[in-house]
Amino acid sequence: MLMRDKAAVEAGQITLTFRRWKRPQVLPGRLYRTVVGRLAVDAVDTVPARSITRADAVRAGYPSAAALLRELPGEPGLPIYRVEFHLYDGPDERDDLAQAADLSPTDVEMITARLDRLDRASAIGPWTRQTLELIAAHPERRAPDLAAMVGRERDPFKLDVRKLKNLGLTISFPVGYRVSPRGQAWLTATQGSR
Repeated sequence: MLMRDKAAVEAGQITLTFRRWKRPQVLPGRLYRTVVGRLAVDAVDTVPARSITRADAVRAGYPSAAALLRELPGEPGLPIYRVEFHLYDGPDERDDLAQAADLSPTDVEMITARLDRLDRASAIGPWTRQTLELIAAHPERRAPDLAAMVGRERDPFKLDVRKLKNLGLTISFPVGYRVSPRGQAWLTATQGSR
């Protein structure tokens, strides 16, 4: 899915996509966050190229099967997966998590352990606490500005903030971010301990 497809996905005009993968990258019944929104996958099947119809192509946002196949990403020798989906407009579990500020000592330990794993896995070294404190100090500040303040490039910085959001620690706004009540509770509980 590309951002240009957002309106068509929201309108229910695009409900199908095709991908070339070594093995399926999505599973039926699961939700996935994409640039066009959260998508619920309804079915995943392997199909031969010749079975893709014009109706399938139109459901995928293309005028014809030939146009779809010309633009199909991936290596030509890989299997083609037909993925049926719909836009999921239900509640985002991260919103509820972000509001859960009544942290037990076990919650604090679990969040700390997750952040420590993110820090250890990072090529730039520890970044989680610094990023949370930066957002707390500069709420709703543009991501490029925040990234520049810590000498980072915008896109990797935004990706890292998304990891914090997935843990319920930040909230995204049309411009910038805020530390969520859960994130603030964790910062307060761990003040001076990291």
